[in-house]
Amino acid sequence: MSLENVVTHFAKWEKEKDIMEFATSSATVLEAADTLQVEPARIAKTLSFRKGEEGVLIVTAGDAKIDNKKFKTIFEEKPRMLSAEEVYEKTGHMVGGVCPFGLTTEMNVYLDESLKRFVTVFPACGSSNSAIELTCEELYEYGNGKAWVDVCKGWQDI
Repeated sequence: MSLENVVTHFAKWEKEKDIMEFATSSATVLEAADTLQVEPARIAKTLSFRKGEEGVLIVTAGDAKIDNKKFKTIFEEKPRMLSAEEVYEKTGHMVGGVCPFGLTTEMNVYLDESLKRFVTVFPACGSSNSAIELTCEELYEYGNGKAWVDVCKGWQDI
């Protein structure tokens, strides 16, 4: 059902045919990079966090890690990831296919600055064996981005 929600989501822009499905897993950054034959940093991973009673999604580059101090400065609370069950409940996507597209619940989506160094990136499309290639501008638009944020570390030194 999750991939179907994403296909429907992208149909609004006639981009549903750009979704790639693979015979191999793309559930982790390394698996996706291997499947797509790109550097892991270009995999746009979507992380799910608590924000009060709500959840927020943060899309980051594959080589970036959440910086607790930066996160707390922007979101005014410590980063606490949602459980796998909560992720599915809020997004409609299972862990390994989480993306900001075709969500079953409206959520705030933030994109991390770590993505901006790439012309295109590859987010998942609701399943553990799918992805789409998008520019950062497309990712922001199609993912209903609320804002660009700087909440990651580890990628600037690379």
